[in-house]
Amino acid sequence: MSKTQKPVYGGQAVVEGVMFGGKHHYVTAIRRKDHSVEYFRLPRKVNPQLANLKKIPFLRGIIAIIEASANGSKHLNFSTERYDVDPKDDHTIKEKEGSKLSMYLGVAVIGVISFLFGKFAFTLIPVFLAELTRTIFPSDFAQVLVEGFFKLILLLCYIYFVSLTPLIKRVFQYHGAEHKVINTFESGAELTVENVQAHSRLHYRCGSSFILFTVIVGVFVYMLVPTSPLWLRIVDRLALIPVVLGIAFEVLQLTNKLRDIPVLKYLGLPGLWLQLLTTKEPDNDQVEVAILSFKELLSMEEATEKQVEIEEIV
Repeated sequence: MSKTQKPVYGGQAVVEGVMFGGKHHYVTAIRRKDHSVEYFRLPRKVNPQLANLKKIPFLRGIIAIIEASANGSKHLNFSTERYDVDPKDDHTIKEKEGSKLSMYLGVAVIGVISFLFGKFAFTLIPVFLAELTRTIFPSDFAQVLVEGFFKLILLLCYIYFVSLTPLIKRVFQYHGAEHKVINTFESGAELTVENVQAHSRLHYRCGSSFILFTVIVGVFVYMLVPTSPLWLRIVDRLALIPVVLGIAFEVLQLTNKLRDIPVLKYLGLPGLWLQLLTTKEPDNDQVEVAILSFKELLSMEEATEKQVEIEEIV
């Protein structure tokens, strides 16, 4: 089977584990304190209205990002609750849980709000920093470049310093394991620890690449609006967030499609360079967890597809 014929799967690193998503399901596998592996499975619910919106270029990226933020928060919440708890003490977790529906809705909302807050912060802080250089760089063109520079520096510094913490470093290792598994699957190789470790920890379709593309796309978009007065600049930046996100998502998709074409494949290099910070080389135990998560997803996807075929025949 060629790469183009294979289903497209996405993933996300969580605390001591990896989440993978397919057409019908999401699955997370985490390594528990006793070294056992536990799974968290959720069906992928399809909203007809959102499904239609996701077919519209530029708008589909915004919908996908919001969905990913909401869904990813549920799996991250699952992992953070359990990774450092011995399974024999799981009753302490259950005592703290409310209804699953309210919990999932709450976590999803928090995930979306956290994403929006982070986006606002990374959008507006560079604006104020660039404004401080107005006397040195007075033109709109120069101001946009300086703003983009501060945004890039802020992003790189943030990622670097959080990666120094032991917990985030391990999350970044699982991020590398996630990419290695996807790369192995897309290459057609068997999903063994040895094969997975032989593949790259970088991937063109990564969310880290998307974040960098928002910085690059933002520079070009902001060239179309004035940088003064300051209040108008702030309003423009906030209003243009959906535009920047939508275009950056399309750029990400484009670079993924061009990754096997000579010369054009280099368009995705900036995103891959950022992944050198957001991914780390995983150890074999981490790769094993990623493989188990992905295999569980494949098994569930296959079972669902067979059920759909039976229902269509009947």
